[in-house]
Amino acid sequence: MDRSGRFRVYRVVESVPQINLQAVASPTLYSVYQSGYADPERQAAVDDLETGDLVEATIEGDPDDDAEPWRLTAVDVVGGVDTAFAVDVDPPDLAREAWGPGRTEPAYAVVTEDGTPIGVCGVQPRDPLPNGAFVPNVLTGLLPLEPQFDAVPEIGDPAVEAVFLDPDPPDASSYSRPYGVAFLFTRPETAFAERLRAEYGCPLDADTRPAFDPY
Repeated sequence: MDRSGRFRVYRVVESVPQINLQAVASPTLYSVYQSGYADPERQAAVDDLETGDLVEATIEGDPDDDAEPWRLTAVDVVGGVDTAFAVDVDPPDLAREAWGPGRTEPAYAVVTEDGTPIGVCGVQPRDPLPNGAFVPNVLTGLLPLEPQFDAVPEIGDPAVEAVFLDPDPPDASSYSRPYGVAFLFTRPETAFAERLRAEYGCPLDADTRPAFDPY
């Protein structure tokens, strides 16, 4: 059976041999093979996919077989959000201030540069997330982000860059902070975003996905 439409790419981590594709029009997450394609051009296209890419794609598989990944039969990148990750880091003051005592829902603080809004600093509670993990659930697509990517909260414009900060390592069994941090930027390569990525060692021109085995 085929499924066609727009999907958000979640590359997961190197230890996982599949890519996750989140359907944009529905809350459906598909696990897709990232290797084994006979067509060299299609394999190259799959190899080039990065977390945050927005693609027009067709996938083929059995919706009744949860153990068998789907296979891409066509894929074309049509947009995306450039993503960066840092784990086991101290959250910035802006995130600590946005969280506040007793908070149980996501909160957002607008980030400005020269008086112009350029994005938000968001804090995401761990409680509703599988195992309370933050960056691991972002990497797998299990934290729904499409509404925020489509219209950044408090601003309304689409996101073009994102920086995800986790106060704890991906394999933590307990957590030092009850939240993770997501900076969503509506303008590319701003001075604020460049300083943030430099401070946390997660440049856009590098693969900053943490190395861990979710199994």
